[in-house]
Amino acid sequence: MELSVVVSTLNDRERLLSCLDALEERTPSSTEIIVVNGPSSDGTTGVVRERDDVDVLVEISERNAGVSRNAGLEQATRDVVAFLDGEYAIDHSWYPAINEGIGDGANIVTGPVTGGPGGSELRSPQRVGGRTVTQFHGDNVAFERPVLETLDGFDEYLEAAGERDCAHRAADLGYEVSWDAAMAARCEVGTDGGRADPDWGETYRSMAYRLAKNYGPRPSVVVRTGNSAVRDGIAAARRLASGDATPTDWLSDGTDVSRNVARGLLDGLRARYADRSKRRNPHGLSARHDRAVQIYDRR
Repeated sequence: MELSVVVSTLNDRERLLSCLDALEERTPSSTEIIVVNGPSSDGTTGVVRERDDVDVLVEISERNAGVSRNAGLEQATRDVVAFLDGEYAIDHSWYPAINEGIGDGANIVTGPVTGGPGGSELRSPQRVGGRTVTQFHGDNVAFERPVLETLDGFDEYLEAAGERDCAHRAADLGYEVSWDAAMAARCEVGTDGGRADPDWGETYRSMAYRLAKNYGPRPSVVVRTGNSAVRDGIAAARRLASGDATPTDWLSDGTDVSRNVARGLLDGLRARYADRSKRRNPHGLSARHDRAVQIYDRR
């Protein structure tokens, strides 16, 4: 297996160095390492350029995970492309798990991430709109290159959870997702002591957009989005009753969710009809080629 690893980072120099050290130690020397940085202001560029194990450093100006992944994908040349967040270090079993999964016929291989704000375990497959969708963590996943080419990379409209949209599109195209506990990544450096409160408006705009784009104007899209909003609203009401939230914040979040759900549904339908192919990605890899501000390529 020939592997490219796209490592995305933003103002997280110390954990990035742990990530790169683990990749150097635990993957073959032929592995292509691409770091996508930005826009960082903590000296990341300098420390990465000093390393001889990074093949390409791509500087970008947008804080968007989809843009970062697509910018790295543009530079990747191997037949399997993995995406890893710079705050995670891989275990020794990470590379063998990818090799085995791809060798067994999987198109996409993923595993658990632990520690840090994005930690997660296995997500069970779900039935959505007549298709079985297996979610994967965008910070620890590997694709066969033809899969990414067919999907046209990630949808850059989505500022968060772009991997969820990718999972829905991959399911529609019949690609197999394999989850392997051995493909583990973990946070080796202590976090700063907390998880940021979710941006509920962005969360629900993303959900409404990807459901409307992938499944069209069907009642189940509105019902699924509404049910999720009700559950989160009830949980927020409980925090309000316990004194962990204020009435002003609760009302503000509710208004923000309603406004963003409407916007997401509209934008999702526009995107659906802008790209009527099965890849459903009008904001994908091929839509633009100006992501990189600077590229340092030592290959």
